Amino acid sequence: MNVQTKFHGEIELVTEEIYRFESGLPGFLEEKQFCLLTLDDTPFFVLQSTKTKEIAFIVTNPFDVFPDYEVKLTDEVLELLQIKTEQDVLTFVILTISDPFNETTANLQAPVIINGSKKSGKQYILTGTDYRTKHKLFEPPAEQEAK
Repeated sequence: MNVQTKFHGEIELVTEEIYRFESGLPGFLEEKQFCLLTLDDTPFFVLQSTKTKEIAFIVTNPFDVFPDYEVKLTDEVLELLQIKTEQDVLTFVILTISDPFNETTANLQAPVIINGSKKSGKQYILTGTDYRTKHKLFEPPAEQEAK
């Protein structure tokens, strides 16, 4: 299937590259199918709607940036996504890209959870945590001490 994308132009996808989001994403409930595209030479990916070219989210693996990040999935989510083992799970967070780029934030409150083997996904809103929708991706460098 050919798909028009926001950042990669027209691409050809095979069925195995499409992830099904039965409930869509919050704010995009009609968008049920997405693909995950790499952004060359970066730790970022594009979660691209296969239906609507303009609907594309820049995402990243939160554990690469926030090593202490924790996501505890409910039994309901585990069942919905048919997750059996930890190896089934891909976790991403949606970024809000800013100018300048070092002001970019990550939504740690609502990670995107994907079962890589079953090709199903869901944006899962965490409750009872201190995670917010706008965590700075890059901490400002510490000021150098004057010698």
